[in-house]
Amino acid sequence: MEKLRIVFMGTPEFAVGILDTIIKNNYTIVGVITAADKPAGRGQKIKYSAVKEYALANNLTLLQPTNLKDKSFLEELKSLNANLQIVVAFRMLPEVVWNMPKRGTFNLHASLLPNYRGAAPINWAIINGDTETGVTTFFIDDKIDTGAMILSSEIEITPNENAGQLHDRLMRLGSATVIETVTLIEKGNVKTTIQKDVPEIKTAYKLNKENCKIDWTKSAKEIYNLIRGLSPYPSAWCYISDKNEEWNVKIHAANMLLENHNYTIGNLICSKKEIKIAVKDGYIEVISIQFPGKKKMNVGELLNGMTFSENAKAY
Repeated sequence: MEKLRIVFMGTPEFAVGILDTIIKNNYTIVGVITAADKPAGRGQKIKYSAVKEYALANNLTLLQPTNLKDKSFLEELKSLNANLQIVVAFRMLPEVVWNMPKRGTFNLHASLLPNYRGAAPINWAIINGDTETGVTTFFIDDKIDTGAMILSSEIEITPNENAGQLHDRLMRLGSATVIETVTLIEKGNVKTTIQKDVPEIKTAYKLNKENCKIDWTKSAKEIYNLIRGLSPYPSAWCYISDKNEEWNVKIHAANMLLENHNYTIGNLICSKKEIKIAVKDGYIEVISIQFPGKKKMNVGELLNGMTFSENAKAY
């Protein structure tokens, strides 16, 4: 049986967990490819990807191409003599890259394909109120997340789970599924299933400022799902206005309270330790919030130094 020589491609923390599992299962990683360094934060300091940090700490051969079709990069990649490539949360590959190794290039995607193809599958599964999700391995082709599926594994989404918690559980599930997939490839026992496109496929749209904004006219459940689906990152946000001031705030955690009331949608109902925001079928009780230029804090901390009038409103 031919020994596998693996090139791993990935960028965020999610990919690190998979890479670490591959190494701990004694597979040979001949190279790691990750995103180029870029400035981040207020100081615009150069930030390494999570995968780069791991590769450096473990003395792995590291490539950071800005152009995946660049001749010098392709020569470096070919010189690694890999016979399998594994991709986790990286970017779309040109055919010259994914078609290079003899055993192919497979991707781990954090959804049950064909649902939630795209950039943010974990977030959208929660935002849409799904009760289950999972991971899928598939051989890469020339489109995004459409290739022939190898394995899939399901997991329940618990009612109060946020995206960060689900991310960690899917990383563990994904690690096991990748190892199972590698074993099948190593033994030559892979059987694939072609993805079927149907009209009701759900999409994992890229997250942006517009689709992360809270619409307070929606139901309590829809708003609650948006908040937990965007927590801890990038966070649901809205405006709060009071006493001729307006703030752009992030809501990191909340509870949902279903009950009848006579308040106007968006009204803040505050006590010494509590902020509730009226919606059409109840309230969103804010647990953790962040005002501009401030750290994330629980509502009790906020109300120690800030008061709101009965006219305060979220929108």
